[in-house]
Amino acid sequence: MKKNGIDLGLREAFDDLFSTQEDRDKAKRTFLRDIPVTEIADFPDHPFKVRMDEDMENLVESVKERGVLSPVLVRPLEDGSYQMVSGHRRKRASELAGLETVPCIVRELTDDESTILMVDSNLQREKVLPSERAHAYKMKLEAMKRQGERTDLTSPPLVEKLSGKSALTSTRIGKATGDSYEQVRRYIRLTNLIPPLLDLVDEGKIAFRPAVELSYLTESEQSSLAENISYDEATPSLAQAIKMKDFSREGRLNPDVILSIMSEEKPNQREKYSFQADRLRQYIPVGLSPQQREDYVVKALDYYKRVRERQRAQNEAR
Repeated sequence: MKKNGIDLGLREAFDDLFSTQEDRDKAKRTFLRDIPVTEIADFPDHPFKVRMDEDMENLVESVKERGVLSPVLVRPLEDGSYQMVSGHRRKRASELAGLETVPCIVRELTDDESTILMVDSNLQREKVLPSERAHAYKMKLEAMKRQGERTDLTSPPLVEKLSGKSALTSTRIGKATGDSYEQVRRYIRLTNLIPPLLDLVDEGKIAFRPAVELSYLTESEQSSLAENISYDEATPSLAQAIKMKDFSREGRLNPDVILSIMSEEKPNQREKYSFQADRLRQYIPVGLSPQQREDYVVKALDYYKRVRERQRAQNEAR
């Protein structure tokens, strides 16, 4: 701060008073620069897919017209290159638009810090597949648990993790995304599914809750189920998935048992008929229970069927 052109050094004192040493250290190791896209490596085992869909086409056109409006976040690596933390879609759009560089926020981050930031930023996407959310939650949970093993971290959010309780960490993950602890746990269970089954979950062919139950099957049992699904083009209901899980726990699940369970008729596969009560009331005796009325209609239809069969036989005999 200056008075009459003289620097009194009050700005530095003001900053020191109202910021922490950690904040000042972070400010020194964060800067903005344009970096060649060829020098930015993708995040290892990145769980979020960069899909070539209509949204990507629109993003490419936007980048061609106006450039990348929001810088991506990268971290420097020891070999002088950079690793993407947040912005894989913007980087890909830049490549497709023919740009050689992309504006980047460069920040020094540990492996675990970058994992948590990568997950949090990508979970804000409008469309997140179950498999993406599942692997993202698992990666973040493992990173937070590793951070909890450090003894030099004393900020309140990290002290909370020092208890070593996965449930507490899962709860904190869920709060950030609107999911409960149980829902986070269920999503992480999906990472135990073999790829063919997990693909069916992403496609909406296997519902979420049955998929969670199927995640308890062994890989060989899941492979047998995947073959059955591929052959019959039918996926298990929640009741069937639970039954397979129980058989697997007892060591009695094999391809024949899977076939038997999958052959069971599902309630939603049964064809249902409904009639207006006024149309049937004049044909059904008064005072019958619902079950008796149904039996009466079935017997009447059976009698009508036999009469038609006799008439058909008589006509054919002429």
